[in-house]
Amino acid sequence: MTVEVTVLTVEPAPTAVVTAATSWAEFPKIWGPMLDKVWSFLRGDAPEGLYKHGHNIMLYLDDVPNVEVGVQVSGSFEPVGDVVASSLPGGLVATATHGGPIGRIGDTHDAVREWAHANGHRLAGPHWEIYGDPDPATGDFAVAVFWSLLPR
Repeated sequence: MTVEVTVLTVEPAPTAVVTAATSWAEFPKIWGPMLDKVWSFLRGDAPEGLYKHGHNIMLYLDDVPNVEVGVQVSGSFEPVGDVVASSLPGGLVATATHGGPIGRIGDTHDAVREWAHANGHRLAGPHWEIYGDPDPATGDFAVAVFWSLLPR
C-alpha cells in the first residue's frame, strides 16, 4: 500500500464529542453509541448554528486509549448530558488520506507513523481521523488521518 504523507500546520478545530477511557478491544463496540449521542444532541438541544456541515471525528489522545468521538462544529457550547465541547489539536502534523475499506484504516496510521520515523519526526501522541462522505458506489469513506508531531 502506497500512502502519501504530508507535513503541515493545522489550526485547532472545535468539536462536539463524547469522551471515554476504553481499551482497543472495546472501542469498536462503543464508538457508534458515542457518535449517536452527539448526533442526537446536534439534531435536538444544540444551539442554533453550532452544526454547519462538519464531519465525524475520532480523536485518540493517547494509547490507553482516551478517546473523543464526535462531529466538527462551529464553536464552543455548554455541555449537555455526555456531549461536551472540545477541539481537534492544532500544530504540526503528519497527515495522509485513507481510501478503501474502513477496516484497513490501521494500515494508513501505520504508514504515517513509519513515515514520521523514517523522516526524523517524533510523534507527539494525539492522533485523529476526520471522516469524509461515503462513496455511493462502494460505501467506503475517504478519511483524513492526522498525527501530531513534536517540533524538531
